[in-house]
Amino acid sequence: MDEQLGMMVGKAMREARARLGLTQVEVAAMVDMHPMVYSRVERGKMVPSTGMMRRLSMALRTPTDELLGLARPDKEARRGAQKEPPLLRRLVTLARELDEEQLEALVVMARALSR
Repeated sequence: MDEQLGMMVGKAMREARARLGLTQVEVAAMVDMHPMVYSRVERGKMVPSTGMMRRLSMALRTPTDELLGLARPDKEARRGAQKEPPLLRRLVTLARELDEEQLEALVVMARALSR
């Protein structure tokens, strides 16, 4: 494994995950990866396969080019992502995992809390 590539990928994934306000466990669950394996990727100890890199890219909403260090982050796009508080981004991410009935319950709860 190319250690420099591993470190670059790990750092990019850690930064993308932090921007979204997610934990390592949440990202690992989103891509069906064991949390300890995801942790190794973020620490630069391993580089994910091509298919897993694609799934991680989608989960972290970050182009694979950026994760591989081939493109610089689009600062304008990142500024837009920074406007939402991390807890709100985390809630939206978790809400995407809910079925229709659970989502309706969440909406009812949110309405009650906003009053």
